Amino acid sequence: MSEKKIPEQVGPWQRVSTRQVYENPWVSVTHEEVITPAGTDGIYGVIHFKTRAIGIIPIDADGYTWLVRQFRYTLNQHLWEIPMGGGKLHDEPLAAAQRELQEETGFIANDWREIMRLHISKSVTDEEGVVFVARELTAGAAQLEHSEADLEVLRLPLTEAIQWALDGKITDVISCAGLLKLHVLMQTGAL
Repeated sequence: MSEKKIPEQVGPWQRVSTRQVYENPWVSVTHEEVITPAGTDGIYGVIHFKTRAIGIIPIDADGYTWLVRQFRYTLNQHLWEIPMGGGKLHDEPLAAAQRELQEETGFIANDWREIMRLHISKSVTDEEGVVFVARELTAGAAQLEHSEADLEVLRLPLTEAIQWALDGKITDVISCAGLLKLHVLMQTGAL
């Protein structure tokens, strides 16, 4: 006799089954059989992240920021971005931001402000991003990871970095969203 599985309610959807198809230390991928809100059978592929994306916009006393240029394997190209990395889901985002800023730029900041949280690609993944502004910077030595050996760091006026996001020279979603949110906060006097 076959066992009938009772679907699990997920908002207006119903999850009939879940099967993990891939896993590594950073992500797991599941194939899910679902019933759509319209009542039809469907499938969903979900990428579950085991880390949180952390972006940092460092700003010095002269109104300059730092961008990093790094080769991104999945796109097969170099991208300009704000300094960023991953933080474990159970860790405080601020601690991960402090580590990533020092790792990629060598800077330690005394003043931190979280300016946004965002979902990176909500149709296929549950990845969350957090963006911080870091000020009162003290220079030090970068401590790059092996995957960052090609990292290039560039100091430029914050207004120019914002313009790069507007012009499409920066295409990374966390960098663009963070820089544009910072621009709005500065224009409205909220930062």
